[in-house]
Amino acid sequence: MITPLRVLPRIATALAARRPVVALESSVLAQGLPIPANRRAAARMVDAVEDGGAIAAITAVVEGVPAAGITEVELERFLRRDGVRKVSARDLATAMVRRADGATTVAATLRIASLAGIEVFATGGIGGVHRQLPGASSTAVDESADLAELARTPMVVVCSGAKSILDLPATWERLETLGVAVVGYRTSELPGFFTAETGIRLTARVESPAEIAEMFRAERAIGRGSALLVVQPPPEGARLSSAQVDAAVEQALMQAVVDDVSGAAVTPYLLAAVERETDGRSLEVNLALLEANSRLAGEIAAALGAQAADPLTRVAAGVP
Repeated sequence: MITPLRVLPRIATALAARRPVVALESSVLAQGLPIPANRRAAARMVDAVEDGGAIAAITAVVEGVPAAGITEVELERFLRRDGVRKVSARDLATAMVRRADGATTVAATLRIASLAGIEVFATGGIGGVHRQLPGASSTAVDESADLAELARTPMVVVCSGAKSILDLPATWERLETLGVAVVGYRTSELPGFFTAETGIRLTARVESPAEIAEMFRAERAIGRGSALLVVQPPPEGARLSSAQVDAAVEQALMQAVVDDVSGAAVTPYLLAAVERETDGRSLEVNLALLEANSRLAGEIAAALGAQAADPLTRVAAGVP
């Protein structure tokens, strides 16, 4: 019998009591970051969520069962990457039927978190519209499934924009077309993952987690079915300049052509190449922004919980 969802007892108890919970993806740990940095990332993200006032729920597919929250033993297996596949939303059913271990992307995490009733999710950078590799003959646009899932999942998603290796202006336009609301947390510019600077101006800016919580409740009250994408730049002491990032990405794109990289292998290849081009600094930025985004998500979840406990706020937002 296929089990559609497993929620760890402590997560289920928190959700039942309307206590704040934040979903975290597992693909960044099993595929996105190198060993042993992935272990440091997991600890920093979980601790940051708790510092923000919430409980962390790492999502995954565990031996064919979609899970909101994984055990320490399971986390160790995912950190070691023992037969763990990368799972997007479209791959969930296949992983379930094949009883596979799957590390969830942003798209798959949105699906699992939504099923569990979790309202806030923290990640590093979302997927988006990919850049064309130099000399590519195909005119087909490679677009991440994250964007479509964001468009149909009502959830607060905290990130540092889309990954710098992507076509950021095209990604911004696609988010607008899909109707995904994007708000900057103490910034008026769309961050570029490793950098705070992209030249893309945001139409909305917020200054507090409470304001984000109110905005999400308003979105739900008017029946909006898409995510509220909250973006913040990487921490000031860790971020790279846009010139550094652009130069590293351009070099990585050219090398990808030389090495004949294509398809799903392009993103991890480019991220690893950028890390080399920046002498490892991009990895430290990645760890810092994952921690910062997790902390902010915890604070937003706590603010949502506080509003949920206030009857007047719930009535005003149209929440039962």
